[in-house]
Amino acid sequence: MRSFTYTIKDELGIHARPAGMLAKTAKALDSEITITKGEKTVGAAKLMALMGLGVKCGDTITVTADGGDEAAAIEEMRSFLEKNL
Repeated sequence: MRSFTYTIKDELGIHARPAGMLAKTAKALDSEITITKGEKTVGAAKLMALMGLGVKCGDTITVTADGGDEAAAIEEMRSFLEKNL
């Protein structure tokens, strides 16, 4: 299991469009990806769960990958977040 933290820079936070793109990216990976904000942890491939986290600009999230391609999955998710959020 590997993880990293990321502070959201998008002024709207994780809203519908980037949440959909994030879920699509997570679904394409072999590892199970989870996103944690505070005490809540959700599967990154679940759009409505991502939206339910209520992540705003300036919030810090933890991204965790667990599975066969953990290292690649973490880098893919880090790259996605840096480019889109």
